[in-house]
Amino acid sequence: MRTIAHIDMDAFFASVEQVFNPHYKGKPLVVCGDPNRRGVVSTASYEARKYGVRAGMPLQEARYLCPNGIYVEGNSEKYVHVSLKLLEIYKDFTPMVEPFSIDEAFLDLTGTIYEWEVARKGAILIKKRIREEFNLTASIGIAPNKYMAKMASGLEKPDGLVQIDSEDYRKIFWKRKVEELWGVGAKTAVALRRLGIDTVDDLARFPVTILRAEFGINGEKLSDMANGKDDSPVTPYYEGVPVKSMGHEYTLREDTDSLDKLERTLLRLSDQVGRRLRQEGYLGDTVTLKLRSSTFATITRQKKLTGYTDEDRMIFGVGRGLLKENWKGEKVRLVGVSISGLVRRGHSLSESLFEKDEKERRVLEAIDNLRDKFGENAIVRAGAMR
Repeated sequence: MRTIAHIDMDAFFASVEQVFNPHYKGKPLVVCGDPNRRGVVSTASYEARKYGVRAGMPLQEARYLCPNGIYVEGNSEKYVHVSLKLLEIYKDFTPMVEPFSIDEAFLDLTGTIYEWEVARKGAILIKKRIREEFNLTASIGIAPNKYMAKMASGLEKPDGLVQIDSEDYRKIFWKRKVEELWGVGAKTAVALRRLGIDTVDDLARFPVTILRAEFGINGEKLSDMANGKDDSPVTPYYEGVPVKSMGHEYTLREDTDSLDKLERTLLRLSDQVGRRLRQEGYLGDTVTLKLRSSTFATITRQKKLTGYTDEDRMIFGVGRGLLKENWKGEKVRLVGVSISGLVRRGHSLSESLFEKDEKERRVLEAIDNLRDKFGENAIVRAGAMR
């Protein structure tokens, strides 16, 4: 049996801010973008969560619930610095460390001195090191696979430590609603209920063939999640985690029903996505448009290309087509565009989409060179400035 640990830092951004500024300690603290602009909550301290403030909540709603809270702009450099230091601690326990996000990581303790029978001892030592060196707390789940470990780490937050096996997983989670499974959102839960599936137990026992017919390849994944099955490996940090998509999104200063304004925003975002693809040496073949309305209804629509690209013009063209096909004229709060199906440039069987127009290619290279030398705002497309 494998021994997998999932480490989840508690209210990471807010906790780091409270460490760096003792004045924030013990107070309701909300980390967000610019507190003077519209936006959403990135992280709330546990003191703020008592008022109902949650990550992803609009700032306006957070201020209503917690008017005396402290609202600060996040500092990604600070969080990345702490996150990298935390990885150094994990590496003292096993070389098999997979950073899952800036505040989460999977550790494969199989074959170490902290295998299953003494895994709790290893987890206690990790928590002790984190507390002593950073004055932060973490919740740790230990299980035979990554999925169950992730579910276990959320059982006793904050500062929790839970070890479960397959039998424990069934006892704890099968009686719960399906939306409590990691990866099952509200829409999927509604779709499952249409099939008569309400609990994790219902989902675990439901015929996979019907789930596959209803949800495609995700049908089998849903069944595995309910049954706690997961054979995915812990990918060590030094091997890197494959990049699956790149994208940008932007919350508008005011909700708008102006097509011109939406297209200008989309152009600017497409420019950023293309620039990032070229910087990191990737090509993609599927463009996805994201729109969030003033009522927070969110849609995503995507289109697969006939080849691979890293060009702003292509990304914008496809995104613009998706916008015109799917936008019904309602007021929009957020626009996003991303590209997936990524391959490393030079490894693609078909790169014809950008090879067709070498002139455009040379223009892009010139723009990239100017931005490398003078900054991202050195040159801006005219269409994005109208």
